Amino acid sequence: MNGTTTKRCYCRSEETGKPLGTACPKFKQRTHGVWSLRQELPPNKDGERRLFRRAGYDTKTDAQTDLDKVRALLNITEKEDKEGRRRLGDMLETVGASKDPLPDYDETKRKFATGQSLTQHMTVAEWLELWLDGKKSLRKKGKDRYEVDIRVHLIPRIGHIRLDRLTVPHLDEMFAAIAETNIEINDANILRRTALDELKLIPWKGLENRRRRKAIKETIDAMPPFRRITGVATQHHIKATLRAALNAAIARGSIIFNAAAHVELEAHRRPKALVWTEERIAEYLRTGIKPSPVMVWTPEQAGIFLDFLADTGERLYGLFHVITFRGLRRGEACGVRRTDRNRAAGTLTVATQLVQDGWEVIENAPKTDSGERVIDLDQYTDEILDDQALRQDAERLTYGEAWIDSGRLFTMPDGSFIHPGWLTDYFERLVELSGLPPIRLHDLRHVAASLMLAAGVDIKIVSETLGHSESRITRDIYQSVMPKAAREAAEATAAIVPRGAARRAEQTPAEAATADPRVEQVAQTAIDHLVAQIFAAAGEGGRTVEEITQTALAHLAGQAADAVANQDGHATGTQNGAKIIEFRPRRVPA
Repeated sequence: MNGTTTKRCYCRSEETGKPLGTACPKFKQRTHGVWSLRQELPPNKDGERRLFRRAGYDTKTDAQTDLDKVRALLNITEKEDKEGRRRLGDMLETVGASKDPLPDYDETKRKFATGQSLTQHMTVAEWLELWLDGKKSLRKKGKDRYEVDIRVHLIPRIGHIRLDRLTVPHLDEMFAAIAETNIEINDANILRRTALDELKLIPWKGLENRRRRKAIKETIDAMPPFRRITGVATQHHIKATLRAALNAAIARGSIIFNAAAHVELEAHRRPKALVWTEERIAEYLRTGIKPSPVMVWTPEQAGIFLDFLADTGERLYGLFHVITFRGLRRGEACGVRRTDRNRAAGTLTVATQLVQDGWEVIENAPKTDSGERVIDLDQYTDEILDDQALRQDAERLTYGEAWIDSGRLFTMPDGSFIHPGWLTDYFERLVELSGLPPIRLHDLRHVAASLMLAAGVDIKIVSETLGHSESRITRDIYQSVMPKAAREAAEATAAIVPRGAARRAEQTPAEAATADPRVEQVAQTAIDHLVAQIFAAAGEGGRTVEEITQTALAHLAGQAADAVANQDGHATGTQNGAKIIEFRPRRVPA
């Protein structure tokens, strides 16, 4: 198609006032006048001719450069592709009318190849909404989390920016603004809390006091309400949401650069679970501050809690028992159905969960695909669930027609499902009544993981029982080494380190006991005294010395075995290489 560049002079005749044009004496000067370009475009959908015009160039070179760009854009597709050339013509007509810069050739070629609009530019907000609407297979809770990130943070701050113009500095500015907002929220919370504390100190009686109270209340009403800051973990989630959305845009060919992948944020470390040792309990009682947001009971403490539930006849004892030993999530424990239990096979299928949305409860699939799993139950847990079923049958008879058949394994007394939020509050009250150091309901899941790991269960089996997608998650999040297990590991490590000539010779227990001459003398005196007692007993009781000696040795062997078994709360026997933690909570009678 034809295209030309032309020069025009805007000088006018002093006599007639008409443009001089080429008659201007300065027309041939290179710096005089302005250049323009003119390029014919493909006909529109009605077959009408149209032109791309642009003026205001200082030199012919500048005008020719843009003319070459226009021709290159028109030649992105073959001349035989009339529909494609019409689309390119529509784009150039729009650009010419709006006086926008000419589109980038590579970007236009990519959009043309992927079938995207060449005349409309999508904003970040438009893409985020389109992307979220397309997440059809996403579980509701996950989609709600994405929706909060998009609605509260991303659209208000960067939604107006063109998607293909989003840069790393845009996102740096967004997170800097979030940090500034956090400071404002924190300051406002401090002012409101200070005003409330001052209000509590003012007496109710007296005219002046009432006036002061009224004035402070009015001040508090004018203050913004308490708000939560956008913490480091939330900022990382916002970044992850945007990164996922931009990756989808790259896959569609809308953009070629993911700005969210190159934003640096403050490091966020998931809190490690700590065990409630005696020292930590003492410090907590002194200060009221938990050593970590995630705390785990020892096996003995877990046993005390379950025994407390058994002694008080807690009707939901079975639910807490299953969470403690099998690590069900809160929603999974509330959602498990009676039909999910296979009594003959000794298994429990986790196939559904009750999710709290606000205060509304929604039934969903487990958190992840790996969360849908079959859990093996030990014989004792089966007995606990049998008792639970008997109790539920008795409650069904008591309520009669008022009974609500929710089909759940664990229910409220009237048969309705257990609200997850209510269960959390109820668990906290039970922990307080038990006198044990506080943990969250979700921390019972940590307890289950720690018990299995301390008992020597393979990390892969623990991961599958908890419903994790991979064992690395279990290792990083849930593994809390019990103090006694840690001591055993330390002793085992020290025992295998070679020490050369300086290393002490290995001693048997008997040799270690008699290494000191004074110890040997005391031991010999005790043996002589024992022999004398055996002979005296044989003379008085009519039994032989051999019979009395065998009885004494058997008694001593039994005491030694009891001492070893009770030494640290773990049994010395093994089962397939796993330690057996020795505590057996009492069952709750149905």
